Amino acid sequence: MILSYASQRDYDEMAGRPGDAPVWTPEDFAAMGEFMAKFNQELEASGELVETRALGAPVHTRRIGGSPALVTDGPYAETQEVLAGYWIVEVDSFDRATEIAARLGECPAPPQVAKTAYADVRPVVESAGELGL
Repeated sequence: MILSYASQRDYDEMAGRPGDAPVWTPEDFAAMGEFMAKFNQELEASGELVETRALGAPVHTRRIGGSPALVTDGPYAETQEVLAGYWIVEVDSFDRATEIAARLGECPAPPQVAKTAYADVRPVVESAGELGL
């Protein structure tokens, strides 16, 4: 699984809401969309893409925890970045998944966004025995 991250501020800037830093221009946002569409099409054509989804902004998040359950609406002050989207890929090796994730660094974005962007690559396990504990 390849995981990408963003903050509420990133979502606000992509939506054109001004913040402390320059906002994404419509051209920036369109270029990102074009990159992601091509990226996903290439993974689908290679047979490696299982599923991909973008996730809504942190402000639309609810965290549930405790007993009895406590429900808190987001975003959360203690969390700067949250999961923004993911790709599940079926590949021959962890290295291949890493190569795919590294291509996300080519995604067009304003310079201040691009320099701090990152993705995680994590294996999806099918059983408790695969957790590596």
